[in-house]
Amino acid sequence: MTVGRSFWMPARGSTGAEGVDRSFYFVFWVSVCFFALIVGLMVFFVVRYRRREGAAPQASPSQNLPLELTWAGIPVILVFVMFYMGMKGMVDLATPPAGAYEIKVLAKRWSWLFEYPNGHVDQDLHVPLDVPVQLLMRSEDVIHSFYVPTFRVKQDVVPGRYTKTWFRATKEGEHLLLCAEYCGTGHSDMLAHVIVHPAGEYRQWLEDAANFVSRMSPADAGRRLYRIQGCAQCHSVDGKSGIGPTFRNVYGYETVMAGGARVLADENYLRESMLNPNAKVVAGFDAIMPTAQGRMSEEQILAVIEYIKTLSDRGTPSAPETTSGPTTTQVSDERP
Repeated sequence: MTVGRSFWMPARGSTGAEGVDRSFYFVFWVSVCFFALIVGLMVFFVVRYRRREGAAPQASPSQNLPLELTWAGIPVILVFVMFYMGMKGMVDLATPPAGAYEIKVLAKRWSWLFEYPNGHVDQDLHVPLDVPVQLLMRSEDVIHSFYVPTFRVKQDVVPGRYTKTWFRATKEGEHLLLCAEYCGTGHSDMLAHVIVHPAGEYRQWLEDAANFVSRMSPADAGRRLYRIQGCAQCHSVDGKSGIGPTFRNVYGYETVMAGGARVLADENYLRESMLNPNAKVVAGFDAIMPTAQGRMSEEQILAVIEYIKTLSDRGTPSAPETTSGPTTTQVSDERP
């Protein structure tokens, strides 16, 4: 069921949305009424007091104090009401309740990463229903802006400092999350979702999500980590170069570094590139890759390496197919 949906606003999905909508519609209808009043009086005066033949101009009254007090006093009162509503809403949105559930947010070109208290990292923001959630946010590069339209929450994420915001979700399901500050060529792709779980299911989701590496094959886990760790924003898997070199046919091949040195891309090289990306920079690319130190475990790093191997013609060979029934041994005609 949609709640609070209108021509101007999407359905409300948080407790703070009602106050924002109230302020918006108050200002909106005051503006509509004054526009209609001013334009209506202007048209009336133009018609009623238009210049006529044979009519001489008359001197206007020098002063009408009641009229002047009225048209000055009413706008002043309305402005004070708007100020109070806006200030109250701003303070409410800036002051999270004590004990709010904290999630860390990293914004970078062009993806969002959300770190949960148990260390799990995801590209989408998962939160429990009807629980106050505080976000501790930072940017890795330029100014971004965290914006969830259904929550009426918007907060800039600034490099070199932490910013905070909070909300209490009131509607289950997926809510669009986007960046509302132009941050470069991939700005329009910097999309994610806020997924609101029933309170009883959230804990189970978090436990399962944090242990997915142990429940999947290394290559499948690496493919998922490639997405949720933001690797896909810079490294393609189809051979096309982006901000960073492609992962296609990297493993097992020599790579030319800045300065001309050639390095074989094996497991040690790939691991070093994730933990210390500036140690060996591929020719033609800038040293802008962030380190995975502290963000990925050794198990996760190995899973990503296994996934990269599957993208290479010289990667890990696939297991031989098995068939039911008697097995036969094929002898090669080749001689050493």
